Amino acid sequence: MIIFWSFIGSVASFLGALALVGREKPFTHAQTLLIISFAAGVLLSAVFFDLLPEAAQHAGGVAWGAVLAGIVFLFLSEKTLFWFHHHEEEYEGGEETPLLITIGDTIHNFIDGVAIAAAFMVAVPAGIVTALAVAAHEIPHEIADFGLLLSKGWSRTKTIAVNIGSAASSLLGAVLLYAMGDRVEMWLPHLMSFAAGMFVYLACSDLIPELHHCHGEECELKNSWWQIPVFLLGIMVVWGLVRVLE
Repeated sequence: MIIFWSFIGSVASFLGALALVGREKPFTHAQTLLIISFAAGVLLSAVFFDLLPEAAQHAGGVAWGAVLAGIVFLFLSEKTLFWFHHHEEEYEGGEETPLLITIGDTIHNFIDGVAIAAAFMVAVPAGIVTALAVAAHEIPHEIADFGLLLSKGWSRTKTIAVNIGSAASSLLGAVLLYAMGDRVEMWLPHLMSFAAGMFVYLACSDLIPELHHCHGEECELKNSWWQIPVFLLGIMVVWGLVRVLE
């Protein structure tokens, strides 16, 4: 189950992003923002309906230090490896290199795999919700990085192959943590809290600010109000899923 759901959260999410990129009629910027709205809702609700409650139940309280560590870790990583979503205006003339992007994505995916495995080792429902939350934010992430790597001169074939290999590092992280078994049991709630901090950072520092990057008519309420119900839909989907799985 850990291998399967890690695959869903990594390789499958990249293939899903690739299918969206390859549509005959490309997504508009406004449509892409709807995907990001849903992902932001999923990430935040996964934190407060699933990860933190499960961590608190198994550790007698939330490891707030681990939550903060997850936030700080991504902040420092953002400053060094530039592995996050890139605005369209950064596709040309940016300072990020394909190597840094690939290294950052690989480390990110590895940690996602560890988070999925940790959640599964605490409770199966928590693992499933975590994997789906990872997939939700990986899809817009991969769409952005795919376009960025192509703009840096990489061929389509090379970009696909490298991204699949990078996504597969999630499986490695999940398997390694599971193989450690009882030796990491006491750390599982801390790992879930760390993942919760990462999800909060991704949603509030990366995805939600992206929703405010509009152009011309996109900034008008009549053209952007759909982001609100889609964001709430992401929250309700996770809330309902948690209830059903429990």
